[in-house]
Amino acid sequence: MNNRLLIIEDNEQNMYLMRFLLEKSGFTVIGAENGKKGIEMALQCKPLAILLDIQLPEMNGYEVAAELKKHRDLDEAPIIAVTSYAMVGDREQILAAGATGYIEKPINPETFVAEIIEYLPIKQGADHAA
Repeated sequence: MNNRLLIIEDNEQNMYLMRFLLEKSGFTVIGAENGKKGIEMALQCKPLAILLDIQLPEMNGYEVAAELKKHRDLDEAPIIAVTSYAMVGDREQILAAGATGYIEKPINPETFVAEIIEYLPIKQGADHAA
C-alpha cells in the first residue's frame, strides 16, 4: 500500500527535520522545494498525503493547494499545511484554499508524526501502510 508523503517546503532545515521524523516512522518521503515542482511531483507519485508550506517561492501555498484540488486523481490525498503562518485568519484561508489540515511551525518533534497520521485515510500508521 502507498506510504509516500510529499513535502513541499523551501527551507532545508524544516525539510530535513520533517523527512527525518517521517522516514524514522516508516514513511517514504518525497521532497519538493517550490510549489510548481510540488504539483509536478504530486501528479507523478500520487502521495498518501501532501505536507505544504504556505510561504514558498514562485507559487504560495494557497495557490498550490487550490491547484492540487483541481486534480481528481489527488482527491484521496489530504493536504496538510505545515506553516509558521499563525495570524488570525491564516488557518481559515489555507483551509478555504483546499487544505485538509493545519500544523503550526515550529513543529513539535515528539507529536509531529502522530499529528500527520491523524489526517491520513489509513490511521494505523506508516508501518501498516507499507
